[in-house]
Amino acid sequence: MDEEQAAGEILIVTGMSGAGRTTAANALEDLGWYVVDNLPPQMLRPLLDLTGLAAGALPKIAAVVDVRGRDLFGELPAIASSLRTGGQLRVLFLDASDEVLVRRFESVRRPHPLQGDGTILDGIRRERERVAVIRESADVIVDTSALNIHQLANRIVDLFSEEGQARHTVTVMSFGFKYGLPTDVDLVADMRFLPNPFWIPELKGLTGEEGPVRDFVLSQDGALEFIDAYALALHPVLEGYQRENKRHSVVAIGCTGGKHRSVVTAIELARRLAEVPGVAVRVKHRDLGRE
Repeated sequence: MDEEQAAGEILIVTGMSGAGRTTAANALEDLGWYVVDNLPPQMLRPLLDLTGLAAGALPKIAAVVDVRGRDLFGELPAIASSLRTGGQLRVLFLDASDEVLVRRFESVRRPHPLQGDGTILDGIRRERERVAVIRESADVIVDTSALNIHQLANRIVDLFSEEGQARHTVTVMSFGFKYGLPTDVDLVADMRFLPNPFWIPELKGLTGEEGPVRDFVLSQDGALEFIDAYALALHPVLEGYQRENKRHSVVAIGCTGGKHRSVVTAIELARRLAEVPGVAVRVKHRDLGRE
């Protein structure tokens, strides 16, 4: 097997302490990257080889490499240069102004890793000297001075998400109130204002996934009007979630038993929400199949 063809991609995430490496790593992890934190530069080549042995299971790895590696960090520029020959490695460098970095360290009441017996600013200046070479060769430099954590995460998504990749995933979940409200949901809608197919003998044994129940529910006064209006109301919510870097949400749709009305509504609502740009939609029926 050709090693270069089999190997995946490695993104080195580095930069100034306090510039947002953790936020960037979390955003990459949400995008499906396999993230390794505080990796010694000497482990980059074995890690790249591992992507080939993983048979596609590790196509994209983000390795956070920084001055926490102490003297080992000094070898990063040479190692990164040697790995670039196959075009399999990129470097993301996160930076911020000294003033902003000092303020961030003071706000969390932690010393700079290179501060020693000096001040935070002394540590920042030492770090700038150590990272200068890798900064010059970085593929992407992001200045986070004016960015909050949500804005930085969105910037990372813009830079490293694949074309067409969803920025937010919403799960539309049907459930039955008689089994209790689901936990960890963001929004709940109640479909018990519609007639219950349970009381119609020929529909009782069917579910909302089947045509007769679907036709019955959607033919009721207010059913389609509610679904259309609720989907429209959720459009700006899902767009706002993307701006705020909220990656996942759950919209719960309830009826009495979670078998008929909520199932139909969840399916129809999901179809409409799939039209929102940047949103992936999943449907889950929590109580379907319960007696």
